[in-house]
Formats: sequence, C-alpha cells, structure tokens
Amino acid sequence: QLQLVESGGGAVQPGGSLRLSCAASGHNFDYYAIGWFRQAPGKEREGVVCFSSHDGSTSYSDSVKGRFTFARDSAKKTVYLQMDSLNSEDTGVYYCAAKWYAHSCHEDMDSWGKGTLVNVSA
Repeated sequence: QLQLVESGGGAVQPGGSLRLSCAASGHNFDYYAIGWFRQAPGKEREGVVCFSSHDGSTSYSDSVKGRFTFARDSAKKTVYLQMDSLNSEDTGVYYCAAKWYAHSCHEDMDSWGKGTLVNVSA
C-alpha cells in the first residue's frame, strides 16, 4: 500500500487559488488510482477528482469541473490539485487516497492521507 501525505491547505479569500500536494511513498505508484476527496463541516465526505490507473483518465465532480485541475508527477510520486476560483462551498478537509489498479474512486480506497484543511472565507 502507498502512504500518503497531503499539504498545501490554508486560508484563502473567495476567488483565490490554492495548490494541494499529495506525496506518496511505497512501490508501484503508477498502478494506483488516485482520488481527491473533501469533507465540508457537517457533511459527508465526497469525491472531487479521480485519476484512473486503468487508462490514465481523470474525472471531476460537477461541483469542481472547470475550476480544479489534477496533475501527477510519477518521478516524484506526487499528485497535485490546483484549485482556482474558490468559493465558500469549497471549504473543508481535503484528502488524497489511493486504490490498487482501479478505474474509479470510492470510499473503499486502500490508503488515505490524514487530510489538509482548506478554508475559503472573506
């Protein structure tokens, strides 16, 4: 299994940007699907981005499509989430997670990071 550590969260004003990073350790990084999830205060965790290790495709939830961009650096075993045009509804704890050779991302991921907090407020 991969071990995952997120970073890059913080406070930002509406309309601003943040870039989250998720550094992985372990073997066979390229064979893992990677997902970004978030949990807003008082709400259930939801998936926002999923990178498929089957075909290399990336899917976004409707709530972030066009504003968030996923990137992956295999040499560094790191994935990124560029978040632009942030609004208050993007506030929450952001988690990255990995699942061995998967096409989609759900709560049954194999590994989870501890999360990084994003707070969008004026």
